[in-house]
Amino acid sequence: MSSFSLSNHCCLSSLLQTQNPKSPSLYYNNNNNNNNLSTKSLHSQFHGVKLPHSASISVPRSSSTRPSIVAKLTEGQIPPNFTLKDQDGRSVSLSKFKGKPVVVYFYPADETPGCTKQACAFRDSYEKFKKAGAAVVGISGDSPSSHKAFATKYKLPYTLLADEGNKVRKEWEVPGDFFGALPGRQTYVLDRNGVVRLIYNNQFEPEKHIDETLKILKSV
Repeated sequence: MSSFSLSNHCCLSSLLQTQNPKSPSLYYNNNNNNNNLSTKSLHSQFHGVKLPHSASISVPRSSSTRPSIVAKLTEGQIPPNFTLKDQDGRSVSLSKFKGKPVVVYFYPADETPGCTKQACAFRDSYEKFKKAGAAVVGISGDSPSSHKAFATKYKLPYTLLADEGNKVRKEWEVPGDFFGALPGRQTYVLDRNGVVRLIYNNQFEPEKHIDETLKILKSV
């Protein structure tokens, strides 16, 4: 067992380079009993998630160790319905989108680097989604007012939903990254009947979510 100490002068990405960050699919099986993560403060940022200035992380020496990332909701299933507040404080249910394809993407937090890139990439391709007849919905644990400011600042033309308490994230069993320290960045494409046709997980290349969803929308 080896230990790593992260300070406010250290970027977590350097530690994760051994975790093959370019891999687009992050479904790994791992026993977390040998992994420990402790945090003290939340200010630093990495790929859209606030990270501690000081953190102690113990992991096995083996370079083959992977974060515990296991999603139970699979393609071909109908995900749990939900009702959440949007950026304007209106209640929005997943069921309202039935009859048209919908892209539901879970992201860690507003105003963080990776999440801003991803949000703006969806914005820049929004006309393509409209042409495909698909709705785009972003979900994070931020409040409606945070979503409002985020959407206004970056002129986001689609719905952002506030999953405060991360209830929907848990119900959909969105996997976390890096031993659960990073909320997962996962995108679902649902067809006109509400059936999951694609699950795409990529924390490290946020903009690739757009490419993958547009590909699958051609066939739903």
